[in-house]
Amino acid sequence: MPTTVPKKILYVENGIGYGGAIICLRHLVRNLDRTRFTPMVVTGRTGPQYREIANEAQWQHIADRHLDIVTAQRKTNAATWLDKIPGLRFITNQVLARADDLFNFLPFFLHLLWTAWRFKADLIHANNEPLCNRAALLVGKMLKIPTLCHVRGQQDGTRLMQWAYSLPNHFAPVSHWVSKSIRDMLKVPEEKITVIYDGLELDGLDPNINGQAFRQQCNIGDADFAVGLVGLLIPWKGQEIFIDAAKQLKDQIPHLKMLIIGGTPDDCTTYEAMLKQRVNAEGLSTTIIFTGHVSDMPAVYNGLDVVVSASTSPEPLGTVVIESMALGRPLIGPNHGGAAEMMQHQSTGLLFEHGNATALAQQIQQLHQQPELAQTLGANARRHALATFAVATHVEHMQNLYAQLLETKGDIKNHQTNENDVVKPLHQRADK
Repeated sequence: MPTTVPKKILYVENGIGYGGAIICLRHLVRNLDRTRFTPMVVTGRTGPQYREIANEAQWQHIADRHLDIVTAQRKTNAATWLDKIPGLRFITNQVLARADDLFNFLPFFLHLLWTAWRFKADLIHANNEPLCNRAALLVGKMLKIPTLCHVRGQQDGTRLMQWAYSLPNHFAPVSHWVSKSIRDMLKVPEEKITVIYDGLELDGLDPNINGQAFRQQCNIGDADFAVGLVGLLIPWKGQEIFIDAAKQLKDQIPHLKMLIIGGTPDDCTTYEAMLKQRVNAEGLSTTIIFTGHVSDMPAVYNGLDVVVSASTSPEPLGTVVIESMALGRPLIGPNHGGAAEMMQHQSTGLLFEHGNATALAQQIQQLHQQPELAQTLGANARRHALATFAVATHVEHMQNLYAQLLETKGDIKNHQTNENDVVKPLHQRADK
């Protein structure tokens, strides 16, 4: 039989920081069938965690920012004096936009085009939304190779967003909620959509890992009731709601500790400073603990009595939800987005009205008062997660989707795919 040459997949990650999107991408790349596919990962950001990718696949950092336009835009948005001169704000925004194109987008695009050409990529997998990954999608157009875009959040229906969503050959939303959003808001046809849940190496998430070292590191005693909000310090992740709930609970739950767990992207350092200022000003410094980024997440989850996801904007799926469920931890999440799709209220977790600090506080109080309920929810959650989010299932579905896209372009030869193994488009799936 003729030997099949592995097809080359170029992955492009342009997220705001090291969070769930890049973590799930690393799980995919690590477990990719190297007899079928050869991966290369390009990241717009760098740092120790990004550099670890080089141990798993070819990795290259291509800076996506040479000029800090985001900070400049934030300052101009707050500058009221610009409105005193008619048209000045519009002109300023246009200058910043063109500067972003010239000093950030264009160098990244040209470098990525050169990289993809030298790598001889057969397919480009953009790991984030089409707009922030427009360079990768345009590279695919220029090289005449298929592009797949991972969609991880709700999008608006602006003309610019509609243009960006016209670029990919196919979309892989991480939940049915995200799929519905892009169909309704951006008119993406169903035949270009395949829902694939994120996958994690659940075998490495040991529910028996001792979380005591994490508790000791944070000065959390055995008698303390530890509630943790896990996620990057970004405004929509809900840290302010979490602080509001802490204010309500500090005198109701003895020995309460509320932990804000996660690193801070460079764009959000002022947000972190504001949160810490609030905690000090409102007398919560003995209740709320900022841990910063923590690498050993199983120990973090197992060191918490309750895990919270409190995103004020709908979370597409949420690595926190998957990880905490897989570890059998009692979980509280907002009643919208991926959390509501993944969790069954009072069965695998508790849902609260999104953005409502009082509702969140009530659910935390319930789990404090009913430890047997917390134990039952955790056990049910683990069974559901192991059946739904296994990385092997995710990788198999993604690889079959790659095969479909490459076969459409006539790029796969001598490789027979069983029809039952192929991930069908959303409109053909029984689990729609």
